Amino acid sequence: MSINIIKGDVMSDGFGITEFNQIGGFMKRIMWALLSVMLVFTMSTTAVAEDVLDTIMKRGTLIVGLEAGYMPFEMRDKKGNIIGFDVDMTTAMAKAMGVKVEYVNTNWDGIIGALTTNKFDIIASGMTITQGRNLRVNFSSPYITVGQTVLLSNKLAKKIKSYKQLNNPKYTVASKLGTTGEQAVKRMIPRAKYLAYETEQDGTMELINGRVDAFVYDLPFNAIMAGSKGKGKIVHLDKPFTFEPLGWAIRRDDPNFLNWLNNFMYQIRNDGTYDQIYAKWFKNTDWLKEVQ
Repeated sequence: MSINIIKGDVMSDGFGITEFNQIGGFMKRIMWALLSVMLVFTMSTTAVAEDVLDTIMKRGTLIVGLEAGYMPFEMRDKKGNIIGFDVDMTTAMAKAMGVKVEYVNTNWDGIIGALTTNKFDIIASGMTITQGRNLRVNFSSPYITVGQTVLLSNKLAKKIKSYKQLNNPKYTVASKLGTTGEQAVKRMIPRAKYLAYETEQDGTMELINGRVDAFVYDLPFNAIMAGSKGKGKIVHLDKPFTFEPLGWAIRRDDPNFLNWLNNFMYQIRNDGTYDQIYAKWFKNTDWLKEVQ
């Protein structure tokens, strides 16, 4: 066995120090080239991934996704305009940003997909914060908390006092497709026959017309229906049997927008803005004249 030993300016196998240094310099140049490529890639990626707040400010418009069919959060008035609690909240949001606001009416079953493919900046549509949805989007801190309640056919008013009593195959219970109302029925009233409807209005009209025994949905909507179209025809079991915080949904990996939204909510909850908007839609029914 032989061992190569550097002696003087020449290695024992005849390979010179000069050649050795040249190889070392060559390797250094490769390393610097690789680092330069990585730096350029990082800078270009950062430039492309401009945060949503910057995009909104440059555009001059906050684009909001919603489904205009959930009273009193978002709905159309007699003139076709979208109005409601979420509309007033996001109007205040846009005003705080110093930009205009634009609404994109979107079917509920595709609304998260539309957000993640950049069709709008935010979902403000009475969306319940759930663990499943939170895997796909980020949520702001809740801006209101609701729960599921039961609208009941008059013929069952004396027999049914709780959602638990509907857990029987002889009863048909309805809700809106793809909502937490649907999830609540399947999870907590599993033995009842279940029917899903495309809209909450369709479901409640089926109840009013006697085609289903009960309709499960969010408290605010049910309270309004019981006091308007369903008055004298259906009964509202108005004690919520689920806990459901609602939040604004945005795309993941955008901490700046999330921080802004949470600070905006903190501000309006303490300067009277939130209370004023809440009272307009939940403590007053004057707005019903605009939609009926």
